[in-house]
Amino acid sequence: MMMSLIPTLNSLIAEAVTNVRSVDLPAQTAYTVSNSLSSYRDKVNREVTAPAKAPVAQSPALDPRTPLEHLTVLALRVFCVALTYGYRVSAIHPAIWRRLVRRYRPWLDRVARTHARATRRLAALTVPAYRHFVKHCNENETNKRNYVVAYDETSRCRDGRLELVGTMVDESSGSSGRPFNWIRGRRELASIYRNAACYTSLVFPARRPFAINAFSMGAWATGTNTGIAMTRLAMVKNTGPDLDKIVDTLRHFGPDFDYLVTAYPPFLKHLRDRLDAERFDWSAYKIHGVVGGEALTEALRDYLTERFVSVRSCFGASDLTIGMGAETGFTVWLRKQLMTDQRLRAELLGDDEQRLPMIFQYNPLDTYLEVNDRNELLCTVTSTHVLQPKLRYNVGDEAALLSYAEVVRILKKEPKRWAEAKKATGSERMTLPLLLLFGRADSTISYMGANIYPQDVEYGLYDANPLADHINRFCLSLVETTDHESRPVVNIELREPLGQQQRDQLSETCRAGVIRHLAKVSRDFAQSLAEDPSSADVRVRVFPPGGGPFDHTKLKNTYLVRDTTS
Repeated sequence: MMMSLIPTLNSLIAEAVTNVRSVDLPAQTAYTVSNSLSSYRDKVNREVTAPAKAPVAQSPALDPRTPLEHLTVLALRVFCVALTYGYRVSAIHPAIWRRLVRRYRPWLDRVARTHARATRRLAALTVPAYRHFVKHCNENETNKRNYVVAYDETSRCRDGRLELVGTMVDESSGSSGRPFNWIRGRRELASIYRNAACYTSLVFPARRPFAINAFSMGAWATGTNTGIAMTRLAMVKNTGPDLDKIVDTLRHFGPDFDYLVTAYPPFLKHLRDRLDAERFDWSAYKIHGVVGGEALTEALRDYLTERFVSVRSCFGASDLTIGMGAETGFTVWLRKQLMTDQRLRAELLGDDEQRLPMIFQYNPLDTYLEVNDRNELLCTVTSTHVLQPKLRYNVGDEAALLSYAEVVRILKKEPKRWAEAKKATGSERMTLPLLLLFGRADSTISYMGANIYPQDVEYGLYDANPLADHINRFCLSLVETTDHESRPVVNIELREPLGQQQRDQLSETCRAGVIRHLAKVSRDFAQSLAEDPSSADVRVRVFPPGGGPFDHTKLKNTYLVRDTTS
């Protein structure tokens, strides 16, 4: 019956959207830095020193609907609600959920795609902000700039009604330091918690589960929601990133539990080192790890799994939802294989791709993903339980999407490789599509749950810096240290050569300025500093003119580069 509805819905949607404009976004203009200190200081005086004026968000009302639109709304609601509750049934119990993710078939992609189109069309008729957006904006993707900032919270809700009881507000910070608030209703939160609990029960089967939530707490989405979600299947202690509390907890409750520690990747490494220093008896305990907030390198994973039973990474965004995708035994094996198997790498990523993406499996029936012509990830959350619909939302990540069947077809070309893949999959056996995530497309670095933007680094380099006139330009990179931690690096090119003493002085002054400004404008970074002092390990490298990563043949500055050593 569901499949018979799809052609009808496709025709209805196609007829209804003929008046909706749909054009591609223009390419994002690169952020450029003036090579002249005086012109930069003029810009600072105009744009930064002066009090910032927050844009006034629109609050449009719903336009009157035509009789045809009323019928369209009725049909779309029946279709979307039926699918939403159908998916909900699959997550009532982890055993049912496991059957779905192990039996996902390509024809379900068509259902998910139709559901996403229906969700967007329904929003264009029932969500005031999105109705105004599709009528008056020559863009077919939403993002912070054109949608979240442009429209107020209430107009982005279904029927322009903001539910209060049971609604939770999460917070994240942007490049200007302005906090963004993300509203989630009780039914949406319940769906998030169910899916997180089902995934955890599949990937981390436990006899006596005990979750230690070491994510940053407070208003940040992941910390709070992870703690609540884990209560569905485990005893939970929300310690935040506090090593003393975690060590005390492990010693107090002892080895008769199956522990799951959730944290940023660097913090999990700090926990291992601390327990090693205290001669902790790892062999008596069974401890798994779940990380998020930034990419996990394979070197760090290998280091952690010398003690932890397993370590998995999850992908989400405050703008959208937590748990959009997650690693499995299959994706971990595949990522490690891509590091050494150049033939497989070329088939999956292309001949010229040198980056190693994070690889997750995701459920299109809950979170429909696309990529645009700039390879940026677009997300539509299809559930009717979502209070503020997320519609082709561009979070700013570069990505690629592959079907499970396509990857399996490539792996089966070599029987030995396919046998290894099946062994790595173990009892999980998910057949969900794959998300290959390369990182931020807007030259930001994700570090300890905070996004570091080039413009914030720039201001930290120049503000109250008596040596700023020696700076020609800068770029950012991530370096993996010898102890398997990733740290942000600010690479600076000099205008002219300097002596070692001046170089050291410039480096320290710039480092202090960048940390000071990031702590001022980013609440996420400031919270990380308060909870984990090692977050202040932002490194500065100074290069002579044309040295290191700086290429004088390019007219425009590049703000994110692969790591380079001095």
